[in-house]
Formats: sequence, structure tokens, C-alpha cells
Amino acid sequence: MRKRFVEEGFEASLWPKPTTRTYVRKLDGKGEARLTTLACSDPPRGRSRWTLRLLADRLVALGVVETISYEAVRQTMKKTS
Repeated sequence: MRKRFVEEGFEASLWPKPTTRTYVRKLDGKGEARLTTLACSDPPRGRSRWTLRLLADRLVALGVVETISYEAVRQTMKKTS
């Protein structure tokens, strides 16, 4: 922030620069549909409900994705609800 203030001025230091990073989605439309179907199904034996980690692990086990974090599952579920 100090560097931006010195190099670009006061106004530039007040607002963060927009990111140029691109984020690759882990789940396409079919993957999102699979996740929703899975989340609405009965939870695994011995569990009362699905957790984000269980959903992520099951998506990998089913071969929907190679890897996915429970945070990506949370964000997808939030978006689709």
C-alpha cells in the first residue's frame, strides 16, 4: 500500500487493484447437477446428513472430478441455492 501511495498517489492507494488472476471452475453444469443430486440423496450409512467434506470425497470417488476442496463444494452449493 505504501508503495502504491508513493508511485501512484493517494487515490490509488485507497482502492485495491483489480485482480488479473483467472479462476478455473472445478465443476461444469453436469458436475453441479451431480453435486445437487448427491446432496439431496440419503447420506452415507452412519451419518445423519451430508457434510461438505463427504460431498467432496464422494465427487472424487464417483469420478466427477479428480480433486475438489470442500470450499469449492460450499461455493457451488451457495451459488445453486
